[in-house]
Amino acid sequence: LEGLAPALDLLVLAVFVLLGRSEHDSTAVEGGSAVRGFLTTLAPFAIALTAAWALPATRRSPLTVRTGLTVWATTIIAGLALRSLAFGDGIAPAFIAVATGFTALGLVGWRAAATRT
Repeated sequence: LEGLAPALDLLVLAVFVLLGRSEHDSTAVEGGSAVRGFLTTLAPFAIALTAAWALPATRRSPLTVRTGLTVWATTIIAGLALRSLAFGDGIAPAFIAVATGFTALGLVGWRAAATRT
């Protein structure tokens, strides 16, 4: 699983974006396609995830809950900042709460489950 950790993290983010876009009936951006809308929404978090994976601690022990917390904190803080500042998208308090909770459960949760077995 160690080699798959970055891909599993990206999968968590992709599911978050797909569910969120589906819930808000945002299958397409104005004048764009559903794929473009998905990628535009995913991009700030994927960039932040890449930054998290650039940290030496995440690569040293990718399956630990502690690493999950580092990946999660880096991804959510940098992702929300990028979403607002670089991508010009909103970060309403409700979105912050849902994004924080979902990504915590996903990015930390799969690690907790993997280390239990």
